[in-house]
Amino acid sequence: MLGLIVELTLVCLVITTLGQNSSSAMSLMDSSVDDNMGSLTLATVLFRHGDRSAETSYPNDPYRNVSYWPDGWGQLTKIGKEQHYELGQWLRQRYKGFLPESYSNQDIYVRSTDVDRTLMSAECNLAGLYPLASSQEWHSDLHWQPIPVHTKPEIEDEVLAGKKPCRRYELELEKVMHSKSMQHINKINAELFRYLSEKSGADVKDVVTLEYLYDVLHCEDMHNLTLPDWTKGVYPDKMEPLAAFSFKIQAMNKQLQRLKSGPLLGEIISNMKKAAGGLLLPPFKLFMYSAHDTTVANLLMTLGVFDGHCPPYTALILIELRNKLEDYYVTVSYRNSSSHDPYLLRIPGCDVVCPLKKFIALTEPVIPKNWKEECQVRSMMEEFQLNSLAVLALSISVFLAFLLFISIILSVLYWKRQRSSSYYYHQVHTDGH
Repeated sequence: MLGLIVELTLVCLVITTLGQNSSSAMSLMDSSVDDNMGSLTLATVLFRHGDRSAETSYPNDPYRNVSYWPDGWGQLTKIGKEQHYELGQWLRQRYKGFLPESYSNQDIYVRSTDVDRTLMSAECNLAGLYPLASSQEWHSDLHWQPIPVHTKPEIEDEVLAGKKPCRRYELELEKVMHSKSMQHINKINAELFRYLSEKSGADVKDVVTLEYLYDVLHCEDMHNLTLPDWTKGVYPDKMEPLAAFSFKIQAMNKQLQRLKSGPLLGEIISNMKKAAGGLLLPPFKLFMYSAHDTTVANLLMTLGVFDGHCPPYTALILIELRNKLEDYYVTVSYRNSSSHDPYLLRIPGCDVVCPLKKFIALTEPVIPKNWKEECQVRSMMEEFQLNSLAVLALSISVFLAFLLFISIILSVLYWKRQRSSSYYYHQVHTDGH
């Protein structure tokens, strides 16, 4: 019965696109630094952190004791460190001849979310990207150099972490979660949710809460911990399609995209515009962002190229500005496996090598003009007060305009009257007798 439910869900997910463009599927073209696509001017990379321990557990989890996770909850593991070191080496090969081999703060800017595993992933990546040159050695026993990684508290970060409070986003997300389409998905999967809740002790009520449980099981499975027998009928086959779908939800429509990933995409585009105009200072060649699976999925959704999957560790988006025939173009690539070259993605409405001006125009609807203002939601009383003030201001403006009009009319009438009553003197001639 559960198998039938999942099959029905898959049909539902195909039919119910929930506003996604059908052209969002990934192109199967390989991406490389190809001279035919133009010479590189600026590269921006966004990646997910490396392998980590489970972030949390579930009530009936046999591995809920932190002793099973020597690094602690949600921490980068030795495997994760190695993954990002190797990704840094891969980036070094990709940008050989473009990015200087010796580190300089004029060449690269690195930003991470304020989370241990993303900060550490960035540091491991940089160790692979910048092998220590002899001229930069500073200790005979340590072949490593410190490279700055910038961050800010998540609660203050609307650009990369996307966790700065935004009431309008929260309300829009609630609307999506309570939409008829989501209710339908929940209804046809009610038996699966009930089974997972009963066995795990967690409250699995929708695809989002299912993904939390799926993530714990996935982490335990990846670290060779034997999963409970009850999982055999549902993990991974029956849970994975729904977990993958959950990654579409945070940026399901244009409004969510604009408020969640819009600030990050806006920053990327601003940097490209400056680079194209020779105004980027310092003249960086590479912007590096270290973040999470949701960050990767949300940006791909915002660009209209997400196919609905669970972004793996070290999943990488490359947005590259290229110069060709004295004009600028943008390419977007996605690397989700170390065994395959990145896939070149086609932005809906453009070619795989997209003119910068067209790229800017196509993404304009998802870039907020003023994120802080757009996040505000006024109460009915505030709206009434604002409307009352607006009406009052308009009334005063109309009254003043009326007074000005009357003043002009009276001035004209007065001027005409003065002119008609003016005295003109003439010489009087008298005849002598």
